[in-house]
Amino acid sequence: MPNQRQYSPADRLLLQADAALRTLLPFSGQPQRPTPAVLKNEAELSESEARHVAGLMRINHTGEVCAQALYQGQALTARLPRVREAMERAADEEIDHLAWCEQRIHQLGSHTSVLNPLFYGLSFGIGASAGLISDRISLGFVAATEDQVCKHLDEHLEQIPQEDEKSRAILEQMRTDEAQHSTAALEAGGLRFPAPVKFGMSLMAKVMTKTTYRI
Repeated sequence: MPNQRQYSPADRLLLQADAALRTLLPFSGQPQRPTPAVLKNEAELSESEARHVAGLMRINHTGEVCAQALYQGQALTARLPRVREAMERAADEEIDHLAWCEQRIHQLGSHTSVLNPLFYGLSFGIGASAGLISDRISLGFVAATEDQVCKHLDEHLEQIPQEDEKSRAILEQMRTDEAQHSTAALEAGGLRFPAPVKFGMSLMAKVMTKTTYRI
């Protein structure tokens, strides 16, 4: 079996820059799976309903931008190769969510958040810092983050009209994937964060959701 290529620090920085561009530039991410919405019928939504759903999908899109940045930051500073590979693999899977949400937002006649570069930078810094502390903290951060995402997805599924099968199909598949990522991170040795830490993360998430719903 051929040896895997060993990347230098400069190589990894270039890979991080490429990942950032693929995340932030419109329609740059290439999903590995087709969108779950492809076989669903388009619903007849009122203008206010379409605007609301687009706002929710914009939140979810920005959440995926943050997830990409977290994983890339953690992969850059992870100590164990298996942890680095797990972070990079999870980031690849999250590209699907990013592309699905972006496509749906444009179908609804809206746009992704102009704040995405800011949230990418902040999330990358948090991910890299967690990786510098320890791989166990880094994996625990993944699990806690994915738990927060699952809560948001549950809330959004309650708000999206039942007849909007396309948006619902996307969020339901995302919900399944995110729960699996959380479980995998804990099984890999991630630390279970205490309630006060999770509460602080929840407050930060609220800032993101409030600002990106409209902007």
